[in-house]
Amino acid sequence: MRNDVLIYRRFGPPLDALTLETPDLPPRPEGAIRVAMLLAPVNPSDLIPVTGAYAHRITLPEVASYEGVGRVIAAPPDHAHLLGQRILPLRSGGTWRRLHDCVPDWAVPVPDDIPDAHAARAYINPMAAAHLLAGWPVSGRRVLLSGAGSHCASSLARGALSQGAASVQGIYRSPARRTELLARGVEPVAMDDLPAIREAARRADVTFDALGGPVATAVLEAMRPGSDFVGYGLLTGEPLRPQSPPRAGYHRFHLRESQAAMSPRDWQDAFAAIWDDLRASPPPEGRRFALSDWRAALHSVGEPGAPKPLLDFT
Repeated sequence: MRNDVLIYRRFGPPLDALTLETPDLPPRPEGAIRVAMLLAPVNPSDLIPVTGAYAHRITLPEVASYEGVGRVIAAPPDHAHLLGQRILPLRSGGTWRRLHDCVPDWAVPVPDDIPDAHAARAYINPMAAAHLLAGWPVSGRRVLLSGAGSHCASSLARGALSQGAASVQGIYRSPARRTELLARGVEPVAMDDLPAIREAARRADVTFDALGGPVATAVLEAMRPGSDFVGYGLLTGEPLRPQSPPRAGYHRFHLRESQAAMSPRDWQDAFAAIWDDLRASPPPEGRRFALSDWRAALHSVGEPGAPKPLLDFT
């Protein structure tokens, strides 16, 4: 039996480094469950590692991506109750493959009322937002978000407002995002309006930055002493280059590091709140691409205002 996998054997631009291969499917490891993938999103956080940004912690070859939803088709006797269930096959290697073997302790059952397209996106962004707001509470503070049109920033904005943030401003790129941000209670700041960005940064008590690069550098340089700048993404692919030591507290956030001490029980419990959040505020509709059309899916990631691309394994 053969499998379909999107794999990279070298680092580089994802459209060059990734290849769709059909290797032989190895025997299912002892104790593992086998999952037939249904849907997996294409996130910037899936593509950045392919470029080599985190080469020090990746051993090649590597199957790409970190999240998605699938259905259990084989399981050891002590996990036979999972057969036929939809799960998130997490923390067991890349998910861009048609058949995926994973460790049962980290596999998260999906409630029946959560659609596949929502479940597929239930890990990276919602979990990161929860950890960020737990690490840097925002009650009574003025919050600035970069990459404000992203799913993670949407979760951060919603969580910050529910925690009692004094205000939430969001830096956006596509004009189409402006109306969405206002509807969420977020004050929009255009990415090409540098004076407005600097003014927002001067007012902010905490910034959650997904971009890196020149915009993030301008924000960090403008923030006051006693404020906090938290970098959790690198969507521009560029580092920060401040001209002088920042006056704000500077912090880097990595989702994997924040979860290193979590027990399987804590891991499963964390998703209870995520399911409730997805029920209350489901993500915008995505656009499905067949696995064979993965190049078009990756191309769409860079289109301003484009729907979230989802690889469809069915």
